[in-house]
Amino acid sequence: MNLQDTALVAAGVIGAGTAILHGVLMQKFMVAPVDRRLKRDGAVSRQIRMLVASVLQYSTFSWLIGGLTLIVAALWLEPQARLALSLLVGAGYAYGVVANCWATRARHPGWMLLALSAGLTVAGNLGLPT
Repeated sequence: MNLQDTALVAAGVIGAGTAILHGVLMQKFMVAPVDRRLKRDGAVSRQIRMLVASVLQYSTFSWLIGGLTLIVAALWLEPQARLALSLLVGAGYAYGVVANCWATRARHPGWMLLALSAGLTVAGNLGLPT
């Protein structure tokens, strides 16, 4: 395993770890309270409440799958596939960085972790043959 592989694996571990922590905190502090409120008000059906929960957790899912994808790419894929997947996952992480930093006025550590993961994703592709 070379330095680029290590950077990509680290990006994946940080991205997936951030996703898991994000999912737990999102469920506790946003999904559950919103669901209780919607259920109490009675104006929203169970299906809509399930949809709201799914939408709120979508970023968790995409960051987790992205992190796992980076790990797989570093360990088993050819340079062109690594680059393509890194661009896709890196773009998702970069969007998360900007949105999280803007929405929380940079007072939330999530954007820093995703920024680190995005930076390592770039580092994991430097010097690769295309």
